[in-house]
Amino acid sequence: MSIKIAIIGCGFWSSFQTAAWKEFPAEVDVVACCDPDIDKARALATRFDIPHVYGDAKSLFLNHTLDAVDIISDVDSHAPLSRLAADHSVQIICQKPLAPDLKTATEMVSYAASKGVSLYVHENFRWQAPIRRLKQILDQNLIGRPFKGHLKFCSSFPVYDNQPFLAELEQFILTDVGTHILDVARFLFGEASALACQTQRINPKIKGEDVANVFMVMGQGLHCYAEMSYASLWEHESFPETYILVEGEHGSVYLGPHAEISVTTQDGTDRESVKVKWFSWADPEYSWIHSSVYSCNKNILAGLLKNGQVETTGDDNLRTLQLVFDAYESARTCKMMQYP
Repeated sequence: MSIKIAIIGCGFWSSFQTAAWKEFPAEVDVVACCDPDIDKARALATRFDIPHVYGDAKSLFLNHTLDAVDIISDVDSHAPLSRLAADHSVQIICQKPLAPDLKTATEMVSYAASKGVSLYVHENFRWQAPIRRLKQILDQNLIGRPFKGHLKFCSSFPVYDNQPFLAELEQFILTDVGTHILDVARFLFGEASALACQTQRINPKIKGEDVANVFMVMGQGLHCYAEMSYASLWEHESFPETYILVEGEHGSVYLGPHAEISVTTQDGTDRESVKVKWFSWADPEYSWIHSSVYSCNKNILAGLLKNGQVETTGDDNLRTLQLVFDAYESARTCKMMQYP
């Protein structure tokens, strides 16, 4: 069975997500791409041999019978585009963040459901091979019940070079990186019962915060610290790696540089290097983030083909977005947010 997909939004990330779809030639046919900047759409079409190009989404839906759309456009366009897709009974894949606020995101998910349309979120960090392996180790109970987790995504990588619009966002690192990191926290530790956050803006040339530190109480009382920064100049640049330390009753697990995982117990420390699937189209500077695009697409494809369960549904992602936007509220009010 092959499904017909159209790409809407032909900016920086579209080339990698399209390339990932092209890894499934028997199951996926990318039939069209669309962008208000028609030159961007034409460039993507030329690169990936996409037969149809559009400058507006309405024309796309009028001229094609689609199974799904992959919305990779700016966040403010997500709601109207997803509604348009739902009105045409087309399954929806949407880039994160799903919406500029929780209310809009909730309405998007509800509207898609009312039309009988699935809405999936392209949330790929949890699909990074080192993070998947870390989760496997935790599930094996090698360190006993975890009581503390520490997630660190801190670098000085010039992310604004490839995505200059990020410098203009009033809400930056929590919506850009926090959507990933807080989702990973949920993936590893379950749901949050409390959250507190503080933010800073270090780079004077941007509008939003480029540092955020979030504390959460997760699952059965685990304390989780999530640090995010694009202002951290380290001896060794860490982008795009997420370092994760989990402490348990009987030991600890650490995911450190170069995808190396160490498990320490009373018996000593065991180390392993996680193998990551590499693709010729992936940007080396983004390393396994781009490789995880493939894994994320593979999981979503299983849902589209109705032969598997998608992890990053719209409903699931709403829980991550609540943490993201509550983090802003906590930083503004200096209050801890509580969840029943």
